[in-house]
Amino acid sequence: MGEHTVAVSDATFKSEVEESKGTVLVDFWAQWCPPCRAIAPHIDAIAAEMAGQLKVCKVDVDESPNAASRYEVRSIPCLIVFKEGKEVDRSEGAQSKSDLVNWIKRYLDS
Repeated sequence: MGEHTVAVSDATFKSEVEESKGTVLVDFWAQWCPPCRAIAPHIDAIAAEMAGQLKVCKVDVDESPNAASRYEVRSIPCLIVFKEGKEVDRSEGAQSKSDLVNWIKRYLDS
């Protein structure tokens, strides 16, 4: 996990995501998931490049199953964009960094 990403658990999900102002990207992932590991460097790079515009959180679904269940995460990786604590969009599966950046930019405040 990169220095610009925040590890979030069931215990901290509300304070880190649902009570956050602005735009938050949540990456639901697991260690055993090859596509999750494949996009991890993209997520870390996006977190660094968009620091100040976007908060990036990572939720390990094995360690924090309640958050994943609450948001009905059925396959991973599952990326969910939150604005002002509310889900606005989601994407499942591995994607290129450029596709992820283009998707996320739609939800950033100008």
